[in-house]
Amino acid sequence: MTNVTLAIDEDIVKKVRKIALEKNTSLTALIRDMLEQLAAREDLRMEQQLAELEQLFDSNEVDVGRRTWTREDLHVR
Repeated sequence: MTNVTLAIDEDIVKKVRKIALEKNTSLTALIRDMLEQLAAREDLRMEQQLAELEQLFDSNEVDVGRRTWTREDLHVR
């Protein structure tokens, strides 16, 4: 695990510590859980976007055919 130092307004820290106490956890655990949830939502969003892109590719009726060129062909001057 990596330690991270944050600069947070004192009033916010007091409020969040109170919330953490009510949830029987620590400020660190509360922040860690929120960051994990944020990362999980981002992973899900990325998976959804990839699924939509794949569906778009699958629904496309255009046949692009075989690739008959090479990288060198494209860069000939």
